[in-house]
Amino acid sequence: MTSSSPNIALIRKVSDLRQRVSHWRGDGCSVGLVPTMGALHDGHLSLVKKAKAECDRVVVSIFVNPTQFGAGEDLAAYPRDEKSDRSLLDALGVDALYAPGVDEIYPKDFSTMVQVEGVSEGLCGAVRPVHFAGVATVVTKLLMQARPDAAYFGEKDYQQLCVIKRLVCDLDMDVRIVGVPTVREADGLALSSRNAYLKKSERLIAPVLYETLIEIAEKIEAGGDPEQLAALGREKLLKAGFRQVDYLEVCDSVTLVPVSVTAGELRILVAAHIGKARLIDNVPAKGPA
Repeated sequence: MTSSSPNIALIRKVSDLRQRVSHWRGDGCSVGLVPTMGALHDGHLSLVKKAKAECDRVVVSIFVNPTQFGAGEDLAAYPRDEKSDRSLLDALGVDALYAPGVDEIYPKDFSTMVQVEGVSEGLCGAVRPVHFAGVATVVTKLLMQARPDAAYFGEKDYQQLCVIKRLVCDLDMDVRIVGVPTVREADGLALSSRNAYLKKSERLIAPVLYETLIEIAEKIEAGGDPEQLAALGREKLLKAGFRQVDYLEVCDSVTLVPVSVTAGELRILVAAHIGKARLIDNVPAKGPA
């Protein structure tokens, strides 16, 4: 008779996580970490599958990190379903779910924040000024707690990925940061936990985000002006029904500084609001050869 009990270990304490990882290390196993905020979807699961393909043991963390939410943002409303998430991870053969409470990550006397300058300052950093300090701090803690060989992050959050790569490089952390391509719906909409906020009518409009990025990328490859194309893209989104565009920029793919000429490897990034949802997306681009 098959047991219905999950095989995945549920860990709440830093000390228990370290003990588990130490045991794996003693057996000569490599360890992968997939940090998430839960409400898992196929995008998250693609990170898990990549980690499992490359590492002997995989830890997935679920922690809705309060320090990366600003005043008036959706911390309280952010979707949470640990039971469902645990079931999904168990089905994929994940070895451990690390789901600490807020007090475990931020004890009452916690007083340190990590700030990555430069790459964190534009785009989402300009409109969410506390966000990346919160991200950098919690990721630093998770990497120190799990001590993985590799950690896996989605390219949908491209600026976040750049911030984490800079953080790991600057602090000489012995961990490989792996970016995993964005997973999309059939109509191009990037998978996101915040897609749950979309009403039916808004969901029909949302794919225009990706459509606009692809159009810009194609025109840049043909020699189009990046600043003009970005401005036209913002206008298109507003006409389509997005109520606000925080940014749509063509940037250098490493520094994330907006460019005025199409030289080198580029990234087109966008954040726009529709209904209650703030959607972000990005695509690579390259100027004419």
